[in-house]
Amino acid sequence: MEDLILTLKKQIIEQLNLEDMEPSDIDVDAPLFGDEGLGLDSIDALELIVLLEKDYGLKLETADEGKKVFFSVKTIADYIKANKQ
Repeated sequence: MEDLILTLKKQIIEQLNLEDMEPSDIDVDAPLFGDEGLGLDSIDALELIVLLEKDYGLKLETADEGKKVFFSVKTIADYIKANKQ
């Protein structure tokens, strides 16, 4: 799981062009959206959806599911682990 979390942090930094960030800068449990965490927006959410589909073959069914999955790096990792075949 730790390997997956590190990989996800690197992928998020690359996918979203967060050039001044290192994986260690991202708290695994911090919210990705809103003022408290990384402060991502709806465009970033679309990029994360593409990342899930392209790299993990996973497709979100609803916006509510997306809100739960993309809450934090840990929730994304949990979703990938539970759904990847």
